[in-house]
Amino acid sequence: MGMREDDLRAMILAAFPDAEVAITDLAGDNDHYAAHVVSAAFRGMTRVAQHKAVYAALGGRMGGELHALQLTTAIPS
Repeated sequence: MGMREDDLRAMILAAFPDAEVAITDLAGDNDHYAAHVVSAAFRGMTRVAQHKAVYAALGGRMGGELHALQLTTAIPS
């Protein structure tokens, strides 16, 4: 089934409006992505908490519409 890159970006930006989001379709199948998300909202959060927050923004689509997401997060420098 897959998820469009624009939809993935929109979901992340809805949760983190200040975010810089870079997305790469790893397999060309709209099912395996890499995302780099930079947001001030991550300040004070552990890396695990940052990743959980991004996954929460996807509203349970991991494992369904979206099979794999290679995620990196950061705080703006």
